[in-house]
Amino acid sequence: MQRFILRRFFQSLVVLLVVAVVVFALARVTGNAADLLLPEDAGREDREHLLKALGLDRPMHEQLARFLKGALSGDLGMSIRYRKPAVEVFFERLPNTLTLVPIALLSAIVISIPLGLLAAVYRGTIIDRVSGAIAVLGIATPSFWLGIVLIYIFSIQLGWLPSARMGGPAHYILPTITLAAFLVAGMMRLVRSSVLEVLNSEFVKLARIKGLSQTVVIWKHCLRNALIPVVTLFGVFFALLVTGAIVTETVFAWPGVGRLTYEAVIFRDYPLLQAVILLKAMIVLGVNLAVDILYAYLDPRVRYS
Repeated sequence: MQRFILRRFFQSLVVLLVVAVVVFALARVTGNAADLLLPEDAGREDREHLLKALGLDRPMHEQLARFLKGALSGDLGMSIRYRKPAVEVFFERLPNTLTLVPIALLSAIVISIPLGLLAAVYRGTIIDRVSGAIAVLGIATPSFWLGIVLIYIFSIQLGWLPSARMGGPAHYILPTITLAAFLVAGMMRLVRSSVLEVLNSEFVKLARIKGLSQTVVIWKHCLRNALIPVVTLFGVFFALLVTGAIVTETVFAWPGVGRLTYEAVIFRDYPLLQAVILLKAMIVLGVNLAVDILYAYLDPRVRYS
């Protein structure tokens, strides 16, 4: 296990290096930040002065070396738009995302696990078909479209819920539904397939031969083993929601990490974009490593050489 953790740690460092180089290159593809900061009648001297102040007048390889050197010491540069360290801006927005994501995940778990379990136990019945239809709709529905529809119905037409910004408990309802819709679909189908696989295993057949009730067999023997793949998916979804809820946060004007990424791209804030993507990659890699370790402890059959 220790060897596995060390190997994964060094692999993560290599991935972070690749991500840093790629995001540095792709950030410049969006255009020059000076074009947005300078007025239309700005002269050549003004442009050169601004580029020098931002450190964008140097050759690309020097800018990359400076970025990588700063990243090793935790300095990812100053945000062009906010005029403060990019890392500081990221961690100011991160709590806003972390208040939304757990609610969406908890909602998805409460809904998906019972529905997936019922679909597996009553395979081929109307319950299974209804849950399958819900899963298909959840996977096929784009998040931005669902968010806009929810705003139109519950905010504009009915006036029941606020349409944007952070605030009281009512502000969390529509973003949570939008985020949880896709999670419910994916986790429900995974729970169903996992439970069906466990139901056909030998130890479940033995438990039934011993005379255990259906409830005990399902909840005590099947569900625990069936949730092992779900734990993996849960960790992946958590990392993706923390780092990639860009569409939902943009639709609902939620001041989180996802919207911060969108703003960094729109305003060509190179240091902020580089910092956000690199820190997101660190979160994803950390969560994936934690899930792998938890997976090994949950399933004694798993052995890492």
